[in-house]
Amino acid sequence: MKISYNWLKQYINIDISAEEISDILTNCGLEVESFEKIETIKGGLKGVVTGKVLTCEKHPDADKLSITTVDVGQDKPLNIVCGAPNVAAGQKVLVATIGTRLYKGEEEFSIKQTKIRGVVSEGMICAEDELGIGNSHDGIMVLDEKVEVGISAKEFFNIEEDYIFEIGLTPNRADATSHIGVARDIAAVINLKEQRNLKLNIPDVSTFTYDFSSDNKIGVQIDDLEACPRYSGLTIEGVTVKESPDWLKNRLLAIGARPINNIVDITNYVLFETGHPLHAFDSDKIEGRKIIVKKMPEGTEFQTLDGVVRKLNSDDLMICDTQKPLCIAGVFGGISSGVNFETKNVFIESAYFNPTNIRKTSKYHGLKTDASFRFERGADPNITLYALKRAALLIKEIAGGKIVSDIQDVYPVCINPVDVEIKYQNISKIIGKEIDKQTVKSICISLGMETLEESDKGLKIKIPTNKVDVTREIDVIEEILRIYGYNNIEINDELRTSISYSAKPDKEIIKNIVSDFLVSNGFYEIMNNSLTSSHYTTNSNIFLSQNNVKILNPLSKELDVMRQTLLYGGLQTIAYNINRKITNLKIFEFGNIYKFNPEKSADEEVTK
Repeated sequence: MKISYNWLKQYINIDISAEEISDILTNCGLEVESFEKIETIKGGLKGVVTGKVLTCEKHPDADKLSITTVDVGQDKPLNIVCGAPNVAAGQKVLVATIGTRLYKGEEEFSIKQTKIRGVVSEGMICAEDELGIGNSHDGIMVLDEKVEVGISAKEFFNIEEDYIFEIGLTPNRADATSHIGVARDIAAVINLKEQRNLKLNIPDVSTFTYDFSSDNKIGVQIDDLEACPRYSGLTIEGVTVKESPDWLKNRLLAIGARPINNIVDITNYVLFETGHPLHAFDSDKIEGRKIIVKKMPEGTEFQTLDGVVRKLNSDDLMICDTQKPLCIAGVFGGISSGVNFETKNVFIESAYFNPTNIRKTSKYHGLKTDASFRFERGADPNITLYALKRAALLIKEIAGGKIVSDIQDVYPVCINPVDVEIKYQNISKIIGKEIDKQTVKSICISLGMETLEESDKGLKIKIPTNKVDVTREIDVIEEILRIYGYNNIEINDELRTSISYSAKPDKEIIKNIVSDFLVSNGFYEIMNNSLTSSHYTTNSNIFLSQNNVKILNPLSKELDVMRQTLLYGGLQTIAYNINRKITNLKIFEFGNIYKFNPEKSADEEVTK
């Protein structure tokens, strides 16, 4: 799962580096597998500045070239030879100075001082496509005459640098499938560590209202309450479906989501913001102005948004109108009711589906989507209205139109938060350290838990419904430990154990004891391939080529022999992590090594 550093900062007021955020997330159970720096324009246009063309004369030896002098805010103007037909004195332009690296797709080119037909050129006046901000190459970009000289292109275009965290999310962390969920964990850690009181900046939806004069609602009927305990929706009419604004497209592109149109992009934006999936229908294609949530007969054909005609299973939950299926609930939309650039009126769905049902359908059809990823883990049934209002307000702001119905919310059996009692004595017993009572309470509050009762012996707390995996005291203690920090639980540096002496001690017991000790001190166990490259032994004086155990039919040259040592595999692991900006490494490995013996096969058990 990808999380944007800049997007996170919308919800939490922090001024710490991406590296520190990466450490916080990993230490509180959201392991950052990698993070990378990205820019909305490749290279960030470093070295490109605004300038003013002071003079412009025809090149004496080339009809299509002009010799210009350009003020870029330096001590003296630059002499630049330009081939654009629209260059003229007095223009404000963008200039790539010497040393600038520009990109055309994946192709990089550097700006150097050159001689063009005998005239020295000290830079380049740029067109859109040369900067990577458009496709036009008809001429140079001419800026507004009010633009100041010497402003960097980064400042002029407001180029945003971002860091993207790739988080290896475990199935039990449904509450962390969003930027707000991840920000909540970060705030909890910082509040504890720095004794602060950071609050999440949750977007306000209190201005939500609808046009009472219209009330052009689409009704909702649920035929299978076990598979769909809650279904909410509303109608918005008069929208203009078009390309999303740059800020919205950039947010989605940063985390690898493809922009489609402003309506669909808003539903995806709210999904990545709140963790709750939404779906948009063209409401004019909903026959009978009624949504029916039900299962269809085995073998019913249904064409999904990717154009594939699929045969439904009798267990597939479908969103239908009075005549036909419209969408595979919680998994994938249908092509017949999808929003396109001709759509004028939309119906927005915000529902809660049974995780087991979604998992079965997703697996049966081989469909893994951002929506199914979250519903399978367990979405929050009590956030449907917030997510719906948030999307509706964004649609009004970006796509226009008006909300013509109140929210249709079918929720016959409310799913309530769980109350859990925790005892301080049990916390100390399980964690192995006594944690201050106020610290325990503060952590619970930071994670969105509500204190119901408090005594000298413990707390009674209400668990929010977004934490589907937290239902028992032991689960709450795990949450407390996660935020308190595993590294803050002291362990003696000495290895103490009662290994019984015997002629041949069980090496598995010893290995397990050593492993436990290393892991408890922050080490990670790695397991590399036993196959490796013969190249490593070609120039080695320690591990000789004649000792290689060769593979008869190797998959590749990189896997043509059995390893003689764990060293090279460990170095590969280190290189892989360093290349992904992960430098705080503590690793170990147990494994077999292999040496060729013409008389017999042999292996040795070693540890690195």
